[in-house]
Amino acid sequence: MRKPLAKLARATRTALVLGLCAAAGATAQEADRRALFGDLHVHTRYSFDAFIFGTRTTPDDAYEFAKGKAIEHPAGLELQLDRPLDFLAVTDHANYLGMLEAMSQPGHPLSKLDRAADLTQARTIAEKRRAFRSGAYVRQHRDLDVIRSAWKRTVEAAERHNDPGNFTTFSAYEYTSSRDGGNLHRNVIFRDSSVPDYPFGRLDSANPEDLWMWMDDLRSRGIEALAIPHNSNGSDGHMFQLVNFAGEPIDAAYAETRMRNEPLVEVTQVKGTSDTHPFLSPNDEWADFEIMPYRIAQWNKSRPRGSYARDAYLRGLKLQAELGVNPYRFGLVGASDTHNGGASLDESNFVAKVGILDATAELRGSVPMASEEGVTAYNDTYYKTWSASGLAGVWAEENTRESIYGAFRRKETFATSGPRIVVRFFAGDYPDDLATRDDVVEVAYAEGVPMGGELPAGSGAAAAPAFLVWALQDPLGTPLQRVQVIKGWSEGGQAKEQVFDVACSDGGTPDPETHRCPDNGAEVDLSDCSITPDRGASELVARWQDPDFESGQHAFYYLRALENPTCRWSTWDAVKAGVAPRPELQATIQERAWSSPIWVGGPPTG
Repeated sequence: MRKPLAKLARATRTALVLGLCAAAGATAQEADRRALFGDLHVHTRYSFDAFIFGTRTTPDDAYEFAKGKAIEHPAGLELQLDRPLDFLAVTDHANYLGMLEAMSQPGHPLSKLDRAADLTQARTIAEKRRAFRSGAYVRQHRDLDVIRSAWKRTVEAAERHNDPGNFTTFSAYEYTSSRDGGNLHRNVIFRDSSVPDYPFGRLDSANPEDLWMWMDDLRSRGIEALAIPHNSNGSDGHMFQLVNFAGEPIDAAYAETRMRNEPLVEVTQVKGTSDTHPFLSPNDEWADFEIMPYRIAQWNKSRPRGSYARDAYLRGLKLQAELGVNPYRFGLVGASDTHNGGASLDESNFVAKVGILDATAELRGSVPMASEEGVTAYNDTYYKTWSASGLAGVWAEENTRESIYGAFRRKETFATSGPRIVVRFFAGDYPDDLATRDDVVEVAYAEGVPMGGELPAGSGAAAAPAFLVWALQDPLGTPLQRVQVIKGWSEGGQAKEQVFDVACSDGGTPDPETHRCPDNGAEVDLSDCSITPDRGASELVARWQDPDFESGQHAFYYLRALENPTCRWSTWDAVKAGVAPRPELQATIQERAWSSPIWVGGPPTG
């Protein structure tokens, strides 16, 4: 369960990091930015698969849920957030948008198709799985008028619920391409009420580069949007390649087009986390976090290289060194990818993603199914690798479309695995006492760049830039254990990375040789999921410089904040059922937040 927040000892600076205090001078607007949380990946009854999973919630229901209202889960459960979100985008699949709903309506022409009942009235899980795999049938009977009508209703719902200053909505949808079983899905988010009358989907083209061309054409007509790749861990290496879709070398035009249309990537969601993989980062003790090793909806393994964000950043540096272009300077967000109309982000109250297919602990594979003759048997499903994640965080001046979309574009964004951990990250030529000053945020903006920014060669002295790292625990969550800076760079043509602990809880300081905090003694009692009291910090802040910095080196840095360990959702399921946790599943996790990177050593701008 989430624990109450301890009193914050430094109220003035806490207010500053949250963006609650204004600052004077030229950077007043920047210093007054505040952290907002939202979900940019939500499915309702208009999605083909969600409808088959039993979901009947509408976009209106999803927005009401985000504002704090309870909604009904397909299995009859009640879903409700512990507090409202600040923004939301409903992202139903463009392919077959609204068609299953139309098939279920008596009298609608689609309901007369010979297999409509198979798709809309399946009663068992096996029947629904068979129906879900019959996409070729729906492809044959795609009805563009139905798709346009459902899209119009989606946009109208976003307009109804948009409440500037209080709650922000974005018209959006999901583009669901794949390649060789690898996921290439993107969520397309529109800036404002200017939207097309039809969402470009996979049946229009499976090549994401064609999606970007379509978006560029919309932009030329005054319709602004961006696309957010998601679930890259299941892409089988195709999401972040060193060549384009046709297998040709990446060039400047490709890099510019991709970055213009895809400034962000979804790094965590219910189908696992795509920060990094133990195979890619063997020296990162925290790399094995909520890894879903499979391609989407199958047991085939997904190749790690080209599938994870940190690896993409390193590939971008390689391309920058070889070709002078980098298509992978993206920021980070999180999202849920719920197909229930509303997300369950709390480990202690997780109901997974796909409606009636994973609504119980037995179906999720965390608790044994009915055993016979003393044999314990679990449902062997990839649902066991799923996660109670995640959320997008932004630093914005106000809760409006214009301000939040502006944060997306400048990549002043961060991701969390579910808790509302707040993080800030800056780099620049900063004074030694920056972390203790009352005007810390104003100085951080004025003398450097925030997360998502670039610090070009020639900025400040030749010495290493200083980084300001800052994290606040979720007020309803668990104390923080440490804050880290992750560095990646290219050396002699080889990709390198290193993890530095830079702020430790409980009075600890990082070891100068290992760059690790001492163990703070926080533990979890697996019998009831209680945690060690009086361990961890409500706030961690530090000014840090890279001890291995080399002038002229191209590198990226991003922040990772870790909570104390807590029970994973699968352990919570076992505790509630009165059984031992499933042995092969990780019993505990460390919830976390990631900032967008700051790139250092790029070419001077301006």
